[in-house]
Amino acid sequence: MRALQAEGVKTIFGYPGGSIMPVYDALFDYTRGVKKCFDHILVRHEQGATHAAEGYARVSGEVGVALVTSGPGVTNTLTGIADAMLDSTPIVVIAGQVATSSLGTDAFQEVDLVGVAQPISKWSYQIRHAGDVAWAVSRAFYIARTGRPGPVVLDFPRNAQVEEIDWEPCRVDFVRSYVPYPKLDEDAVRQAAELINHAQRPLALVGQGVELGHAQEELKAFLEKADIPAGRTMLGLSALSSEHPLNVGMLGMHGNYAVNLKEQQCDVLIAIGMRFSDRVTGNLKTYAKQAKIIHLDIDRSEIDKNVKTDVAVVADCKESLPALTALIQKNNHQEWRDSFKELDQKEREKVIEPAIHPKEGPLLMGEVVNAVAEQAPRGTVLVTDVGQNQLFATRYFKYPEQRSICTSGGLGTMGYGMPAAIGATFATNRTVCCFMGDGGFQMNLQELGTIMEQQAPVKMILLNNNYLGNVRQWQDMFWLRRKSFTKMMNPCYAQIAAGYGIPYEAVTERENLAAAVEKMLAAKGPYILECAILEEDNVLPMTPPGMNVDEMMLEI
Repeated sequence: MRALQAEGVKTIFGYPGGSIMPVYDALFDYTRGVKKCFDHILVRHEQGATHAAEGYARVSGEVGVALVTSGPGVTNTLTGIADAMLDSTPIVVIAGQVATSSLGTDAFQEVDLVGVAQPISKWSYQIRHAGDVAWAVSRAFYIARTGRPGPVVLDFPRNAQVEEIDWEPCRVDFVRSYVPYPKLDEDAVRQAAELINHAQRPLALVGQGVELGHAQEELKAFLEKADIPAGRTMLGLSALSSEHPLNVGMLGMHGNYAVNLKEQQCDVLIAIGMRFSDRVTGNLKTYAKQAKIIHLDIDRSEIDKNVKTDVAVVADCKESLPALTALIQKNNHQEWRDSFKELDQKEREKVIEPAIHPKEGPLLMGEVVNAVAEQAPRGTVLVTDVGQNQLFATRYFKYPEQRSICTSGGLGTMGYGMPAAIGATFATNRTVCCFMGDGGFQMNLQELGTIMEQQAPVKMILLNNNYLGNVRQWQDMFWLRRKSFTKMMNPCYAQIAAGYGIPYEAVTERENLAAAVEKMLAAKGPYILECAILEEDNVLPMTPPGMNVDEMMLEI
């Protein structure tokens, strides 16, 4: 408890059990009375603890903490750990373990956590002696939050939990062979500046690394000086305000039409804190072959991993962006930026207006997202689950402020949304809106119990189309409309909401949508708004898998 206190921990998401009971007994005193310094949030499933810790970390910028028991308790966290690893989310998972004397005996609820977690975490370590606790916890937080952030796992055998030692604080700020902040190569910066200064059609690709590096203002200064249009990855959507004039939309398979096509027309492409995911690049053999590629990233392993770069600037973007800005010339690329407008208008006419302002038929996901976005307070945090709900929500929500999006990008974890939204409510006083499909909603449905107990003010928008919608869309497009096990028989969500004592309303008619959204946003605590969606609503535009990024489809 003292080690966690020293790291500034305020909120712990957890679930007790036999092998972690000594820690929970100590926690008792630190959540009440004169010693109180932590809030402990009792989740209903350990996967929920890790996703809640992720949501907390994404919105607060701090390290999220999950506390669980051994065996199935910690194996239930592995999805969240892998999710955090792929999305560079700083969390520390502390798990109980059988005593060291019982290791290797197949003792009750024993599992080789270090071995299991190593491939999906930044660091995985077993604390075998009480004297190592302060050091291990400090090192865990140092590794989780520095450099490219990520998850760290501490395996805590029971004997180390009950040993008694004199408390000696420990502060780890150096780990041999671990270089979280590479030294900036000034020659690389000069080469990058030279390319940018001679560019006629520069394009920036902005990733979550900008927010992880707290470099939002540095990004704006860079873009504005050189007058460079910027697309954002899904995780980087709030790294540059959606209101900024240089924002040209979302990258990727279901991103905006103009910016995706312009990736194949720019002469200099500047990737900032992003990893060239396959969902962004499409066919790598043809991706941006006409452009000089500049890649700014803190993680050297990302350089040339997917896309061959001409200049790599390996450093924290908080440092590399100002260095680059100092060397680039003030510029004006108005003609290049204007060339996006015709494509934007084409997308608006063919895709956006029909999606957010339909004239007839059942409700559409896009119009529900737009209705919430229109009324939500400025700075509302968007949380999504995974699937069509995620793609529609990220496309049509608004991001005027920083750290405004929580979604599962790399792993694509259904069931992420609800617990991540719980974590987000403990990280901020801003409104938290969570969009979920009927599939993802049911994957961690039990966390309604956490919401009920904590009265966590999550505004849950259930986009119910009675399908696993994204898989159904792919089946329709690429599998001869053979809908193999994607149709859902759903429960009565009104009764579920009533069972948890959470206010609920269902919307089936367009004329009732705006008033229902207003009522939900005005509610002080949690709320479920179920919207009956057209069953065969499709997410567009779309770059089919394996196709070139400029072969984006505006219609099916």
